[in-house]
Amino acid sequence: MYDRLTTQYTFACPGQGDTRIALSSFRRLERLPGAAHPAVFRVRFECGCGQEHPGLVTHAELDWAPLGLGGDVSFLNLMTARREPLEEELAGVAATRIGAGEWPWSFFCYPENQRRPVFPSSFFLLAPSGPPGIVGVAVRCPVCDSTSINLVSEQHVDLPFHNDAEIGVVEHVFDADVARAAEEFAAELDSAQFDARRLAL
Repeated sequence: MYDRLTTQYTFACPGQGDTRIALSSFRRLERLPGAAHPAVFRVRFECGCGQEHPGLVTHAELDWAPLGLGGDVSFLNLMTARREPLEEELAGVAATRIGAGEWPWSFFCYPENQRRPVFPSSFFLLAPSGPPGIVGVAVRCPVCDSTSINLVSEQHVDLPFHNDAEIGVVEHVFDADVARAAEEFAAELDSAQFDARRLAL
């Protein structure tokens, strides 16, 4: 389902058959009750056909596959002239970067006034913004469990270890009815006002 080389997910489209989309094309993510290992998420994604469709993705495909973990893809190592597992190469790069203090995904937690590391499973609503290539992301903070909305580039969402130097932050503490508030935000994203905060990434 997730292609580690193109950083895209494959889902079924009723009109076009299989379609490949990036994480920034997801619109909603909701963890389904029940099994925890693996956890399963129901997603709605914006398809190339112009419609939104439902899909399912596992926790491993959402959080770990973009780091190169899992799967049996191999590549031809030109230095050794042998086929080697891609997972070892990508996992080694990810481990080195995390060990150096970089995190694959991050967001700005408004109530705590600081940057926090997250995984895509912490996202629950994504909405495209007016400028092309910009997306609003509603994120549940794994530390304080509050919700913050950041305005970031598609690459910030799609590519592990790509963190924007400047992001937009909605200066609002959301109440318990965060789903409704986030829906209203998604509907008004084009006209919303954001404070640009320069983060030391």
